[in-house]
Formats: sequence, C-alpha cells, structure tokens
Amino acid sequence: MSSIGIGIVGLGGMGQLHARNVLEHGGRINAGADIIEQKRTRFGKEFGARTYESHEGLIDDDAVDAVVVTTPNRFHEPIAVAALEAGLDVLVEKPLAHTLESARRIAAAEAESDGICMVGFHNRHAASTAMFDEYDNRGRFGELTHVEANYVRRRGVPGPGSWFTDPGLAGGGALLDIGVHAIDLALYTLGFPEVTEVSGVTRTTFGTREEYADPDGFGDNWETSSEPYEVDDSVSAFIRCADGSTISLEAAWATNRESSTDFVVRGTEAGASFDIGDNDLTILETGTGGCDHYADLDLSGDPSITGHLEQDKRFLEAVATGIEPQTNTIDEALTVQQVIDAIYRSSESGRAQQLADPSDQEIRTQLE
Repeated sequence: MSSIGIGIVGLGGMGQLHARNVLEHGGRINAGADIIEQKRTRFGKEFGARTYESHEGLIDDDAVDAVVVTTPNRFHEPIAVAALEAGLDVLVEKPLAHTLESARRIAAAEAESDGICMVGFHNRHAASTAMFDEYDNRGRFGELTHVEANYVRRRGVPGPGSWFTDPGLAGGGALLDIGVHAIDLALYTLGFPEVTEVSGVTRTTFGTREEYADPDGFGDNWETSSEPYEVDDSVSAFIRCADGSTISLEAAWATNRESSTDFVVRGTEAGASFDIGDNDLTILETGTGGCDHYADLDLSGDPSITGHLEQDKRFLEAVATGIEPQTNTIDEALTVQQVIDAIYRSSESGRAQQLADPSDQEIRTQLE
C-alpha cells in the first residue's frame, strides 16, 4: 500500500484519525483540504502533506489516488461526486449524505465512475461484530429474527450552533448522527434484507431548553437563545423486512434513561449481546443436559482491532487492488439513507411508510 497517496477533505478530529490509520497501514498522506487555515497548518505540519483551501485543488493534485471525506454532511455530495468524476476512489464518512436525494446523486455518480465509493460505517468491523459474524456463519444462531439496536446518551447533545444541530448542514439530529450507526449495524447483521416498512417517531425535547443539565460538558457554550435548534434529539423506530426479520431502534443525544449502546440479536437457536463497537460478545443459549439450563458464553476479542482501523484497511486494499469492495458499499449506504428518510416521514405523518422505491432499485440494478 506504500504507493497509495491519500487526500483528506475535512481536517478535524475524524480527518486526523483517518490520516493516522492510513499511515499505520503503510499508505501516504499526500494532501489535505479545509476551509479553516489553522486546521490546514496543523495538518500539514503533522503529516507533511500539501494543503488546500478547497477540495478542487486536492482532487487536481496528481499525487492523490483516493479521497477521504470527513466534512459536515451537506458537503459530502459535491466533494464525493467531484472526486468520482475525476476517477478517484472515495471513502465518505457516515451518513452518505444529508438527504436521500443527495445520497442518490452520489450513488449515481459512483455507478458512472471508474472509482469506487465506500461509506464510513466502522462499527461493523469491530472485534465484537467480527466474532458474531464467525459464529453466525457457522449457523450457531439459527435464523436471525430480530435486532434490538440502542445508541442512547443520557446527556450528550452537541452544543447549539455546531453544525451537528444545524439542519441545513447536518440534515437531521441524533438519528443522522448516531442512530445511523445502529441502523447500519442492524441491517448488516441481518444480511441487508429488503426493508418493506418503517415506523418511527423523532422528538426535540432537550436541545431547546435554557436550563439543560450537561454534567459531562458535552455541548460547549450552551446558549439556546442565540442559536436555532431545529433537529431531533431522540428517535424510536420499528423496521420490518421482507424475510420477516425486524429491528427496533432507540437512539438519542439526550433522554431520561441510562446511556446504552446495547445491541441484542435474537435467533431461533441462540442470541447474542454486545455493545456497538466493543471488543466483547456474549452468546446466549439454553440447554437440557443434566437439567434445563441457561448457557452463556463470553468472548473477549483482540482489543487492538478497532472498527476505524479495520475499515480503513479494507478501503486501502480496494484502492490498491482495484477490486470492488464487498463491504461498506454505496448500495448498503443508500438503503440506510432510505430507512432514515422513511423514519422522518413516518414521524411527520404519524403513519408507517412503505419502502422499495423504483429509483433506488434502478440504481441497484446499475451497480449489479
């Protein structure tokens, strides 16, 4: 991978994390782009990379073979599309875009491009998920029937005025920020079955409060009177799939319950429980030997395996070999985006939403 030159657009914390991962896997950071001069200066010094104020200059840099996009959601489309049209490979952070329509345009650009596009759903590469996949492939769980997906913070609203709480930049709130991880991992665990119906409710309860308790200081400079807050801070949803499997989702930036990233998979022969992105997995079984009993198997995975590190390795391998990735695909990300859009529409209308949009099916056919 030493010949692969990476350019990163968006030089904040996530951009720096991806840069370090690339170096650890033997790639090279040749360029970075950000509108903020301080970030460009710091990034250039740390990684010895050329820096640009806009993504156009980075994409035109002959030393860039692939682009990693870590900007606010609204800017995913123009950057990813420009890179794909230039024939470059792209890794774009989750979610694919700030709206379903924008996500569809990225997918269409990827279908017409010589480059590939992967999407940053890193939790599916954590040690807990890798162990689950292995035992699932052995048939340990039988038929998978339901996933309970939780990504809940007791208090963790990004401060008003950040791009996370700006609907024009983010496209949504807690659902698009952290709920997207739980939805992707649930669908991935089930093998991405066809989603047929989505019902959900989003709520804006805490982010508008002047007297908002924030014991951990998650949202700096809390001042609701000076900044608009028009995004959701919690969501409850239920997802039905064509094969009979289902998903229940709880995601929140803030809610009056204990924080939780519990992920529970139910199968006909056994179940599994783990925390999203963690290294440990518990297999839940019963038996009749000796007497009727519960049998729980606790597995501890390699702590050096992290979702981000393994995901970036898969991306670099795809860039190096030119082989289409088998994971984190644009097709999967488009399905996740479609579910998110349906949750918002269901909450607004008060009714369940049917899925299987012909335009999405057309894009899938192109990709196949």
